[in-house]
Amino acid sequence: MKKDGEALLLDAGDLFFRKFSAPFSEKEIPRLEERARLILRSFEWMGYHAMGIGDDDLSLGKRFLAELSKASKMLFLSTNVIDEDSGKTLFQRFVLKEVRGLKVGIFSLLSPEVFIGASDPRKKGLIFRNPIETAREMVVELGPRTDLIILLSHLGYPKDVELAQKVSGIHLIVGGHTGVHLVNPPVFGGTVLLHTSPKGMYASRLDLTLLHKASGFYNVATKRSLEENLRRLQQQLTARKASDAEKQQQQKAKESVEKALQQLRGENNFTHRVFALSESIKDHPDIKKMIEDHQSRFPEKTEPPLHDSRGTYRPKP
Repeated sequence: MKKDGEALLLDAGDLFFRKFSAPFSEKEIPRLEERARLILRSFEWMGYHAMGIGDDDLSLGKRFLAELSKASKMLFLSTNVIDEDSGKTLFQRFVLKEVRGLKVGIFSLLSPEVFIGASDPRKKGLIFRNPIETAREMVVELGPRTDLIILLSHLGYPKDVELAQKVSGIHLIVGGHTGVHLVNPPVFGGTVLLHTSPKGMYASRLDLTLLHKASGFYNVATKRSLEENLRRLQQQLTARKASDAEKQQQQKAKESVEKALQQLRGENNFTHRVFALSESIKDHPDIKKMIEDHQSRFPEKTEPPLHDSRGTYRPKP
């Protein structure tokens, strides 16, 4: 989606820290805090509009994440995450954006099930409202005010599928956490589900054509495939060597494809492209300089491998 050449850039969470397995040591915290600030500045340089928080974003606790958000140009969203102390959502519940005349409502969900367990320190001081109930409430609240509703989901792919099937009115789910990579985004219950590989390996671009407000999209790639099948069937029907029985089967198949194409006419649609991020893509000079400055202040310490070149285990001294 564009507005005057600008894309609406969104993130579904787990942006600032590595995968959580245990609390960080006190010695690591200054470097990790500075690294999180660097990542945030980089995303601001790229023009990101909003992010939904993930479980790993809370690795240094809710207070640090709140401090990080205060001076940020990128909005932090947490529709179902409640601060136990204030009784309010940890961050903004939703945001409204206008893109090429379309009113877009964006909210986020974080599932308590993606954490390690009840004792996970990242959950300290937080209350999680039921994601599906919250999603239904947001559709009721945002529906009359918007043309398009987007969910930044940190529920995981299976739960995204379940939510899309249970809650109508959400046009697009941008999901994270599970690391699923969907080259051809599926559509469940009228909702497009978008997941892209983590770790900055790929970038993806989704272009939506909204012809009416009703939820429901089809992939333009699907239409192209149907059109190619129709062309092939038409060629087969004109082939002289085809028997009457074969032509009858081909005619039925042709009518079925034509019916499918007819159903797509006038419907909302989308195209999706995935780009591998390789070394051939040049770094932004300002972001590159910030990274180099960070690395000079906080050099990474790497331990020698536990296996030699032959694969033999070598214990630590």
